[in-house]
This record gives sequence, structure tokens and C-alpha cells, in this order.
Amino acid sequence: MDDPLLVLLHSPLTGVRAWEPTAEALRSLGHVVALPDLAPAFAHEGPYHPAAAAEVAAALVEYAAHDSAVLVAHSGAGELVPAVAEAVPRTSAAVFVDALLPHPGHAWFATATAELGDHLRQVAVDGVLPKWSDWFPPEAIEGLLPDDEEREIFIAGLPRVPLAYFEEIAPEAPNWPPGPCAYLRLSEAYNGEAAKAVELGWPVTELPTDHLAIVTQPEKTARILSALIREIT
Repeated sequence: MDDPLLVLLHSPLTGVRAWEPTAEALRSLGHVVALPDLAPAFAHEGPYHPAAAAEVAAALVEYAAHDSAVLVAHSGAGELVPAVAEAVPRTSAAVFVDALLPHPGHAWFATATAELGDHLRQVAVDGVLPKWSDWFPPEAIEGLLPDDEEREIFIAGLPRVPLAYFEEIAPEAPNWPPGPCAYLRLSEAYNGEAAKAVELGWPVTELPTDHLAIVTQPEKTARILSALIREIT
């Protein structure tokens, strides 16, 4: 069987640029990679899950020669995977990279602490949240992206996301999962999600770095992802 198409799903908070370094590293390993931009799905009123899924499906039309696709989701994109898998019937597997696991029937706010939820509601302006980088003190982003130029480019590409997205109930997913799944943990913040993946019997690999290793350590990330994908497909 031909190698599957790898569909890299970016978090709605970080934008498509976050995946670009790892996408190039995966291509250098011989993979065919699609990098759909989900931003247009959040530029209008919801529902946002099906809108994001539709953006992915439209972006994959040019890859029609590939019979199967593996969804590779980073961070908040994890909750979008069931909707995307439904919109992309050739989905055969999924890999979660420091990502939320799907939570059909629940809103994002149900997965967050009450403190974070209250903070986000307070900082929203006209129903839109600040850029993700502004959720934290400046030194937090500097620690993740110490290179000044790299950090400036990353922050420039960050979108502002409607608060309503975080309040939206994720649609039910009767056909979830679409096939084998795996998990790559990058940061301690996602220990809980990785533990859930272990309970589900998924292969789980760790690259103890930080949440934005897909930006700063693309070669290491790509090699681990390539091995995980070959393990489950």
C-alpha cells in the first residue's frame, strides 16, 4: 500500500505557520504532507467544528491520488479530529501531538480549569480573544521561542479566535475513532492527555521538550512522528 497522506492540523490558536518547520522535515523523510489553513473557519460565526472540517476537506482535493490520510493534530486541533475525520472519509489513522483528546458532547471550557475559563472571558474584546501569546507573560513565549526573529514571525502569524468557539459543544462522533491512533507528548502540561491515550491502548511516545517543539525541533519531531505513523498504518 502507498504511504498515506499526512494532514497536519494546526491549533486554531497558533495558526498554520506552527507546523511549517516540521512539515518540511517530514517531506525530507519522504512523506507527502498537506498543511491546510483552518483560519477561514474562525473568521465567521459558528458552528466552528464543521467549518474547520470543511476547510480541511477542500484543501485536500488536490491530493486525490492518495487513498488514505493520517490526521496529525497539535494542541487544540485535537478536539477537531473527529469532525475532520468525518469530512475526510479516507482518514485511516490519527496522531495527537501534545494535543487535547476529542471530547464529543462537551465544550472546550469543560476541559479547562475554571480559573483559565474565567480569565479568557474577562480578556475577550467584542467576543474575540487576544492572540495566544498574550494569554501569558512575555517571558513564557520567550522561553518557548528564544530566537528573536523566529518568535516575531510566529507571533505575527497568530490569529485571534472567537470566544464562541470555546463555548461551542463539540459534535457527537459516532464513528470515532476512524482507525488506529497514537500520541506524542512534548510537554508536562499534556501528561494527563498522554495518560488517557495509554489507557486507550494507543502507542505513546515522549519527546520531553516543550509545546512548540514542532517549531524549534522539527527534525526530532518529524523522525518520531514518522516512526509512530509507520507503526499504526
